[in-house]
Amino acid sequence: MASNLRAHMKHCFSAASLRSYLAEFVSTFLFVFVAVGSAMSARMLTPDVTSDASSLVATAVAQSFGLFAAVFIAADVSGGHVNPAVTFALAIGGHIAVPSAIFYWSCQLLGSTFACLVLHYFSAGQVLLYYINIPAKLPSNQVHIARNVMFQAVPTTRIAVEMTGFGAAIVEGVMTFMLVYAVHVAADPRACGRSRGLATTAMGSLVVGLVAGACVLAAGSLTGASMNPARSFGPAVVSGDFKNQAVYWVGPMIGAAVAALVHQNLVFPSAPEPLPHEVRHGSVETVVA
Repeated sequence: MASNLRAHMKHCFSAASLRSYLAEFVSTFLFVFVAVGSAMSARMLTPDVTSDASSLVATAVAQSFGLFAAVFIAADVSGGHVNPAVTFALAIGGHIAVPSAIFYWSCQLLGSTFACLVLHYFSAGQVLLYYINIPAKLPSNQVHIARNVMFQAVPTTRIAVEMTGFGAAIVEGVMTFMLVYAVHVAADPRACGRSRGLATTAMGSLVVGLVAGACVLAAGSLTGASMNPARSFGPAVVSGDFKNQAVYWVGPMIGAAVAALVHQNLVFPSAPEPLPHEVRHGSVETVVA
């Protein structure tokens, strides 16, 4: 037992592992920067975002492309998790050791927090300027909304007023199930005859990004469509608002676990052993194979 623990810890601090942690930090920083930044931009351009579908479309497109890029740039180094729920699912399936998963989570949460800190401190002046110069042509109710919303520079994921925390957790769980299932299918080497290249990795990353974007369009107005605990954690830390934070942890973690179990035990009950020349640390194909 002690020897296994030492071996795991030694692996956690190997050069390849350290590179994978850095890759997760950078890719999560990129995704959260795009996701939260697009929400801030939409809010500044459209104060009453609750009644304007264009802001939802804009944030969905931004998150879709942001996740596509984040997964792609980290795919061959860390596997491109970019999401604690994805790491949790892969840990359940035995594709990543628990100590390594903990380091992945830490880097993902740090990347998200740093992205929100950058947005908060470097855009605070623009947000304040907008608050002072609220367009006079806005109706009085929209001016009130604009003034209230500008007090929080970094927007947090929130559930709709008419929804309960339990219902929101279910919605987040269902969306995360679809996202993590897409990750497993896109990364499974059997889907492409065990022959993966740059184009295949890019296509898999694009599919994951498109699923995320579709989920934002479907439920962004209900829960914010986080599907990613790190996506909700960073804004909560920077803004100091942890309201309903459990929704964005419990729902995605359960949905991710169910997706991993369904894919590996029902859809693809047995996975082939990778050939020696196919094994690369943290790559997309070896993470799920």
